[in-house]
Amino acid sequence: MKKVLSIIGTRPEAIKMAPVIRELERRSGEIASVTCLTGQHTSLLSGMLENFNLTPHYSLSLDSECQTLPKIFSNLVLKLNEVIELEKPDWLVAQGDTTSVVAGAIAAYYNKIKFGHIEAGLRTYDLYSPYPEEGNRLMADVCAEKLWAPTQLAKENLLKEGYSESRIHMTGNTVIDALIYTSERVKTPAELKSFEGQKIILVTIHRRESFGENLLEICAALKELAALYPDIDFVYPVHPNPNVYDVVHKKLSGYTNIHLLPPLGYTDFIWMMKNCFLVLTDSGGVQEEAPSLRVPVLVLRDKTERPEGVEAGVALLAGRKKDDIVRHVSTLLNDEVVYKKMASGINPYGDGRAAVRIVEDIIRAE
Repeated sequence: MKKVLSIIGTRPEAIKMAPVIRELERRSGEIASVTCLTGQHTSLLSGMLENFNLTPHYSLSLDSECQTLPKIFSNLVLKLNEVIELEKPDWLVAQGDTTSVVAGAIAAYYNKIKFGHIEAGLRTYDLYSPYPEEGNRLMADVCAEKLWAPTQLAKENLLKEGYSESRIHMTGNTVIDALIYTSERVKTPAELKSFEGQKIILVTIHRRESFGENLLEICAALKELAALYPDIDFVYPVHPNPNVYDVVHKKLSGYTNIHLLPPLGYTDFIWMMKNCFLVLTDSGGVQEEAPSLRVPVLVLRDKTERPEGVEAGVALLAGRKKDDIVRHVSTLLNDEVVYKKMASGINPYGDGRAAVRIVEDIIRAE
Protein backbone atom coordinates (compact mmCIF):
# COMPACT_ATOMS: atom_id res chain seq x y z
CA MET A 1 0.00 0.00 0.00
CA LYS A 2 1.35 3.44 -0.91
CA LYS A 3 2.03 5.88 1.91
CA VAL A 4 1.55 9.64 1.43
CA LEU A 5 3.13 12.24 3.71
CA SER A 6 1.18 15.51 3.49
CA ILE A 7 2.85 18.63 4.87
CA ILE A 8 1.19 21.85 6.03
CA GLY A 9 3.04 25.03 6.95
CA THR A 10 0.58 27.91 6.91
CA ARG A 11 -3.10 28.55 7.45
CA PRO A 12 -3.89 28.82 3.70
CA GLU A 13 -2.10 25.50 3.19
CA ALA A 14 -4.20 23.89 5.92
CA ILE A 15 -7.37 25.06 4.18
CA LYS A 16 -6.24 23.82 0.78
CA MET A 17 -4.66 20.57 1.99
CA ALA A 18 -7.60 19.56 4.22
CA PRO A 19 -9.83 18.27 1.37
CA VAL A 20 -6.92 16.18 0.04
CA ILE A 21 -6.14 14.70 3.45
CA ARG A 22 -9.84 13.98 4.04
CA GLU A 23 -9.98 12.17 0.69
CA LEU A 24 -6.78 10.22 1.48
CA GLU A 25 -8.30 9.12 4.78
CA ARG A 26 -11.57 8.21 3.07
CA ARG A 27 -9.56 5.92 0.79
CA SER A 28 -7.66 4.33 3.69
CA GLY A 29 -8.19 0.86 2.29
CA GLU A 30 -6.14 1.79 -0.77
CA ILE A 31 -3.59 4.28 0.56
CA ALA A 32 -1.96 5.23 3.89
CA SER A 33 -1.95 8.86 4.98
CA VAL A 34 0.40 10.73 7.35
CA THR A 35 0.09 14.47 8.07
CA CYS A 36 2.87 16.75 9.31
CA LEU A 37 2.60 20.38 10.45
CA THR A 38 5.90 22.17 9.82
CA GLY A 39 5.46 24.83 12.51
CA GLN A 40 5.80 27.76 10.11
CA HIS A 41 2.51 29.37 11.24
CA THR A 42 1.75 27.67 14.55
CA SER A 43 -0.50 30.39 16.05
CA LEU A 44 -2.62 30.82 12.93
CA LEU A 45 -3.07 27.06 12.53
CA SER A 46 -4.60 26.63 15.96
CA GLY A 47 -7.96 24.91 15.55
CA MET A 48 -7.81 24.99 11.74
CA LEU A 49 -7.66 21.27 11.06
CA GLU A 50 -10.34 20.61 13.66
CA ASN A 51 -12.74 22.45 11.33
CA PHE A 52 -12.25 19.55 8.94
CA ASN A 53 -12.11 16.85 11.66
CA LEU A 54 -8.41 16.17 11.02
CA THR A 55 -5.61 15.45 13.49
CA PRO A 56 -1.94 15.73 12.40
CA HIS A 57 0.48 12.89 13.15
CA TYR A 58 3.51 15.21 13.49
CA SER A 59 3.84 18.81 14.60
CA LEU A 60 7.34 20.22 14.18
CA SER A 61 8.62 23.19 16.13
CA LEU A 62 10.90 25.77 14.57
CA ASP A 63 13.53 27.41 16.77
CA SER A 64 12.41 30.82 18.00
CA GLU A 65 15.42 32.35 16.25
CA CYS A 66 14.37 30.92 12.87
CA GLN A 67 12.96 34.16 11.52
CA THR A 68 14.93 34.62 8.30
CA LEU A 69 14.05 32.68 5.16
CA PRO A 70 17.40 30.82 5.00
CA LYS A 71 17.09 29.73 8.64
CA ILE A 72 13.47 28.62 8.24
CA PHE A 73 14.32 26.70 5.08
CA SER A 74 17.39 24.89 6.41
CA ASN A 75 15.66 24.02 9.69
CA LEU A 76 12.64 22.63 7.86
CA VAL A 77 14.68 20.47 5.50
CA LEU A 78 16.45 18.87 8.48
CA LYS A 79 13.25 18.29 10.47
CA LEU A 80 11.29 16.96 7.49
CA ASN A 81 14.15 14.62 6.70
CA GLU A 82 13.74 13.09 10.19
CA VAL A 83 10.02 12.47 9.54
CA ILE A 84 10.80 10.94 6.15
CA GLU A 85 13.35 8.58 7.71
CA LEU A 86 10.79 7.49 10.32
CA GLU A 87 7.78 7.07 8.01
CA LYS A 88 9.46 6.09 4.73
CA PRO A 89 6.63 7.47 2.58
CA ASP A 90 6.27 6.77 -1.13
CA TRP A 91 5.00 10.29 -1.78
CA LEU A 92 5.36 13.70 -0.18
CA VAL A 93 2.55 16.10 -1.09
CA ALA A 94 2.44 19.87 -0.50
CA GLN A 95 0.37 22.79 -1.72
CA GLY A 96 1.37 26.25 -2.87
CA ASP A 97 4.49 28.35 -2.65
CA THR A 98 5.67 28.86 0.92
CA THR A 99 9.03 28.02 2.48
CA SER A 100 7.48 24.83 3.86
CA VAL A 101 6.54 23.71 0.35
CA VAL A 102 9.96 24.23 -1.22
CA ALA A 103 11.63 22.63 1.83
CA GLY A 104 9.32 19.64 1.41
CA ALA A 105 10.13 19.42 -2.29
CA ILE A 106 13.88 19.46 -1.63
CA ALA A 107 13.60 16.96 1.26
CA ALA A 108 11.63 14.60 -0.99
CA TYR A 109 14.16 15.00 -3.81
CA TYR A 110 17.14 14.33 -1.53
CA ASN A 111 15.45 11.15 -0.30
CA LYS A 112 14.42 10.07 -3.83
CA ILE A 113 10.72 9.89 -2.98
CA LYS A 114 8.01 11.23 -5.27
CA PHE A 115 6.84 14.79 -4.72
CA GLY A 116 3.37 15.96 -5.73
CA HIS A 117 2.76 19.70 -6.05
CA ILE A 118 -0.79 20.94 -5.56
CA GLU A 119 -1.44 24.31 -7.24
CA ALA A 120 1.44 23.90 -9.69
CA GLY A 121 2.04 26.26 -12.59
CA LEU A 122 1.05 29.59 -11.06
CA ARG A 123 3.30 32.32 -12.44
CA THR A 124 3.85 36.06 -12.56
CA TYR A 125 7.19 35.58 -14.36
CA ASP A 126 8.73 38.15 -12.03
CA LEU A 127 11.05 36.37 -9.59
CA TYR A 128 10.58 39.06 -6.94
CA SER A 129 6.83 39.66 -7.23
CA PRO A 130 5.56 38.03 -5.14
CA TYR A 131 8.71 37.33 -3.12
CA PRO A 132 9.66 34.64 -2.19
CA GLU A 133 6.59 32.81 -3.48
CA GLU A 134 7.44 33.01 -7.19
CA GLY A 135 10.86 31.45 -6.64
CA ASN A 136 9.44 28.85 -4.25
CA ARG A 137 6.85 27.56 -6.71
CA LEU A 138 9.37 27.41 -9.56
CA MET A 139 11.70 25.27 -7.44
CA ALA A 140 8.85 23.07 -6.19
CA ASP A 141 7.63 22.39 -9.72
CA VAL A 142 11.11 21.31 -10.85
CA CYS A 143 11.13 18.62 -8.14
CA ALA A 144 7.59 17.39 -8.76
CA GLU A 145 6.72 13.96 -10.12
CA LYS A 146 3.11 15.16 -10.39
CA LEU A 147 2.10 18.73 -11.19
CA TRP A 148 -1.53 19.33 -10.17
CA ALA A 149 -2.46 22.51 -12.02
CA PRO A 150 -5.58 24.30 -10.75
CA THR A 151 -6.52 25.91 -14.09
CA GLN A 152 -5.96 25.60 -17.82
CA LEU A 153 -3.67 28.65 -17.73
CA ALA A 154 -1.49 27.05 -15.04
CA LYS A 155 -1.26 23.91 -17.19
CA GLU A 156 -0.29 25.98 -20.22
CA ASN A 157 2.43 27.71 -18.19
CA LEU A 158 3.94 24.33 -17.34
CA LEU A 159 3.76 23.06 -20.90
CA LYS A 160 5.37 26.26 -22.16
CA GLU A 161 8.22 25.72 -19.69
CA GLY A 162 8.87 22.25 -21.09
CA TYR A 163 7.22 19.98 -18.52
CA SER A 164 5.87 16.80 -20.10
CA GLU A 165 2.11 16.54 -20.32
CA SER A 166 2.25 13.15 -18.55
CA ARG A 167 3.35 14.91 -15.33
CA ILE A 168 0.56 17.50 -15.45
CA HIS A 169 -3.05 16.98 -14.37
CA MET A 170 -5.55 19.86 -14.30
CA THR A 171 -7.63 19.40 -11.15
CA GLY A 172 -9.28 22.70 -10.18
CA ASN A 173 -8.27 24.32 -6.91
CA THR A 174 -8.76 22.53 -3.60
CA VAL A 175 -9.68 25.85 -1.94
CA ILE A 176 -13.07 25.53 -3.66
CA ASP A 177 -13.50 22.03 -2.19
CA ALA A 178 -12.81 23.47 1.27
CA LEU A 179 -15.07 26.47 0.70
CA ILE A 180 -18.05 24.38 -0.38
CA TYR A 181 -17.60 22.00 2.56
CA THR A 182 -17.39 24.88 5.06
CA SER A 183 -19.94 27.32 3.65
CA GLU A 184 -22.66 24.68 3.88
CA ARG A 185 -22.03 24.44 7.64
CA VAL A 186 -21.16 28.00 8.67
CA LYS A 187 -23.40 29.90 11.10
CA THR A 188 -23.25 33.49 12.34
CA PRO A 189 -20.44 33.64 14.93
CA ALA A 190 -21.49 35.28 18.21
CA GLU A 191 -18.50 37.65 18.13
CA LEU A 192 -19.48 38.89 14.64
CA LYS A 193 -23.20 39.26 15.33
CA SER A 194 -22.93 43.06 15.35
CA PHE A 195 -21.95 43.02 11.66
CA GLU A 196 -25.05 41.08 10.62
CA GLY A 197 -27.04 43.08 8.09
CA GLN A 198 -24.35 45.78 7.72
CA LYS A 199 -22.67 46.83 4.48
CA ILE A 200 -19.14 45.49 4.90
CA ILE A 201 -15.90 45.89 3.00
CA LEU A 202 -13.50 43.16 4.09
CA VAL A 203 -9.75 43.88 4.05
CA THR A 204 -6.90 41.32 4.22
CA ILE A 205 -3.25 42.35 3.75
CA HIS A 206 -0.29 40.19 4.77
CA ARG A 207 2.28 39.65 1.97
CA ARG A 208 5.90 40.76 2.27
CA GLU A 209 5.70 42.97 -0.81
CA SER A 210 2.90 44.90 0.90
CA PHE A 211 5.18 45.93 3.78
CA GLY A 212 6.52 49.44 4.15
CA GLU A 213 5.42 52.21 1.79
CA ASN A 214 2.82 50.01 0.08
CA LEU A 215 1.02 49.34 3.36
CA LEU A 216 1.09 53.05 4.21
CA GLU A 217 -0.62 53.78 0.87
CA ILE A 218 -3.28 51.14 1.58
CA CYS A 219 -3.90 52.56 5.06
CA ALA A 220 -4.22 56.07 3.62
CA ALA A 221 -6.79 54.77 1.12
CA LEU A 222 -8.79 53.10 3.88
CA LYS A 223 -8.81 56.30 5.93
CA GLU A 224 -10.09 58.29 2.97
CA LEU A 225 -12.73 55.70 2.12
CA ALA A 226 -13.91 55.52 5.73
CA ALA A 227 -14.41 59.31 5.68
CA LEU A 228 -16.17 59.25 2.30
CA TYR A 229 -18.49 56.37 3.28
CA PRO A 230 -19.28 56.64 7.01
CA ASP A 231 -22.18 54.16 6.77
CA ILE A 232 -19.92 51.33 5.56
CA ASP A 233 -18.04 49.06 7.98
CA PHE A 234 -14.44 48.39 6.94
CA VAL A 235 -13.52 45.12 8.66
CA TYR A 236 -9.81 44.32 8.77
CA PRO A 237 -8.64 41.13 10.55
CA VAL A 238 -5.00 42.14 11.10
CA HIS A 239 -2.15 39.69 10.52
CA PRO A 240 0.08 39.37 13.65
CA ASN A 241 3.34 40.03 11.75
CA PRO A 242 4.72 43.26 13.32
CA ASN A 243 5.36 44.68 9.83
CA VAL A 244 1.59 44.64 9.38
CA TYR A 245 0.15 44.79 12.89
CA ASP A 246 2.16 47.74 14.19
CA VAL A 247 1.63 49.90 11.10
CA VAL A 248 -2.09 49.17 10.75
CA HIS A 249 -2.88 49.83 14.40
CA LYS A 250 -0.86 53.03 14.38
CA LYS A 251 -2.53 54.37 11.23
CA LEU A 252 -6.10 53.07 11.48
CA SER A 253 -7.01 52.86 15.17
CA GLY A 254 -9.72 55.20 16.42
CA TYR A 255 -11.93 55.36 13.32
CA THR A 256 -15.51 54.46 14.18
CA ASN A 257 -16.20 52.53 10.97
CA ILE A 258 -12.79 50.82 10.65
CA HIS A 259 -12.80 47.65 12.73
CA LEU A 260 -9.37 46.14 13.40
CA LEU A 261 -9.94 42.54 14.47
CA PRO A 262 -7.57 39.75 15.45
CA PRO A 263 -7.15 37.06 12.77
CA LEU A 264 -10.45 35.24 12.22
CA GLY A 265 -10.84 31.50 12.33
CA TYR A 266 -11.55 29.92 8.97
CA THR A 267 -15.29 29.45 9.46
CA ASP A 268 -15.63 32.99 10.84
CA PHE A 269 -13.73 34.33 7.84
CA ILE A 270 -15.99 32.41 5.43
CA TRP A 271 -19.02 33.91 7.18
CA MET A 272 -17.51 37.38 6.80
CA MET A 273 -16.82 36.81 3.10
CA LYS A 274 -20.35 35.52 2.52
CA ASN A 275 -21.78 38.61 4.15
CA CYS A 276 -19.54 41.36 2.78
CA PHE A 277 -20.09 43.67 -0.19
CA LEU A 278 -16.51 43.70 -1.43
CA VAL A 279 -13.07 42.27 -0.57
CA LEU A 280 -9.78 44.19 -0.70
CA THR A 281 -6.90 41.72 -0.50
CA ASP A 282 -3.34 40.78 -1.40
CA SER A 283 -4.12 37.11 -0.63
CA GLY A 284 -3.97 34.45 -3.30
CA GLY A 285 -6.58 32.16 -1.76
CA VAL A 286 -9.13 34.93 -1.24
CA GLN A 287 -8.90 35.75 -4.97
CA GLU A 288 -10.19 32.21 -5.57
CA GLU A 289 -12.71 31.96 -2.72
CA ALA A 290 -14.64 35.22 -2.96
CA PRO A 291 -15.85 34.73 -6.57
CA SER A 292 -17.45 31.43 -5.51
CA LEU A 293 -19.49 33.47 -3.03
CA ARG A 294 -20.39 36.10 -5.67
CA VAL A 295 -18.27 38.75 -3.96
CA PRO A 296 -16.09 41.05 -6.15
CA VAL A 297 -12.37 41.20 -5.33
CA LEU A 298 -10.00 44.16 -5.62
CA VAL A 299 -6.48 42.70 -5.63
CA LEU A 300 -4.14 45.16 -3.90
CA ARG A 301 -1.05 44.03 -5.77
CA ASP A 302 0.77 45.08 -8.93
CA LYS A 303 0.84 41.55 -10.37
CA THR A 304 -1.05 38.36 -9.71
CA GLU A 305 -0.27 34.73 -10.47
CA ARG A 306 -4.05 34.21 -10.64
CA PRO A 307 -5.00 36.24 -13.74
CA GLU A 308 -7.93 33.94 -14.49
CA GLY A 309 -10.15 35.86 -12.07
CA VAL A 310 -9.18 39.19 -13.63
CA GLU A 311 -9.83 37.81 -17.12
CA ALA A 312 -13.21 36.43 -15.99
CA GLY A 313 -14.14 39.85 -14.61
CA VAL A 314 -14.66 38.67 -11.02
CA ALA A 315 -11.45 40.31 -9.74
CA LEU A 316 -9.68 43.56 -10.55
CA LEU A 317 -5.97 44.27 -10.17
CA ALA A 318 -6.13 47.58 -8.30
CA GLY A 319 -2.50 48.09 -7.29
CA ARG A 320 -1.42 49.68 -4.01
CA LYS A 321 -1.62 53.41 -4.66
CA LYS A 322 -4.08 55.35 -2.51
CA ASP A 323 -5.82 57.19 -5.33
CA ASP A 324 -6.26 54.03 -7.43
CA ILE A 325 -7.75 52.08 -4.52
CA VAL A 326 -10.15 54.90 -3.61
CA ARG A 327 -11.23 55.25 -7.25
CA HIS A 328 -11.91 51.54 -7.78
CA VAL A 329 -13.78 51.10 -4.50
CA SER A 330 -15.87 54.23 -5.17
CA THR A 331 -16.82 52.93 -8.60
CA LEU A 332 -18.10 49.66 -7.18
CA LEU A 333 -20.00 51.46 -4.42
CA ASN A 334 -21.60 53.99 -6.76
CA ASP A 335 -22.14 52.07 -10.02
CA GLU A 336 -24.59 49.21 -9.59
CA VAL A 337 -24.10 47.95 -13.16
CA VAL A 338 -20.32 47.58 -12.72
CA TYR A 339 -20.79 45.90 -9.35
CA LYS A 340 -23.39 43.39 -10.59
CA LYS A 341 -21.21 42.49 -13.56
CA MET A 342 -18.33 41.55 -11.24
CA ALA A 343 -20.55 39.80 -8.71
CA SER A 344 -22.29 37.64 -11.33
CA GLY A 345 -19.16 36.45 -13.18
CA ILE A 346 -18.22 32.78 -13.42
CA ASN A 347 -15.56 31.56 -11.00
CA PRO A 348 -12.76 29.93 -13.05
CA TYR A 349 -11.09 28.12 -10.14
CA GLY A 350 -12.90 24.82 -9.80
CA ASP A 351 -15.97 22.67 -9.13
CA GLY A 352 -15.21 21.23 -5.68
CA ARG A 353 -13.75 17.89 -6.85
CA ALA A 354 -10.05 18.76 -7.03
CA ALA A 355 -9.10 16.55 -4.06
CA VAL A 356 -10.77 13.51 -5.61
CA ARG A 357 -8.80 14.02 -8.84
CA ILE A 358 -5.50 14.43 -6.96
CA VAL A 359 -5.91 11.29 -4.84
CA GLU A 360 -7.03 9.27 -7.86
CA ASP A 361 -3.90 10.42 -9.67
CA ILE A 362 -1.69 9.20 -6.80
CA ILE A 363 -3.46 5.83 -6.62
CA ARG A 364 -3.11 5.30 -10.39
CA ALA A 365 0.56 6.39 -10.50
CA GLU A 366 3.18 3.69 -10.92
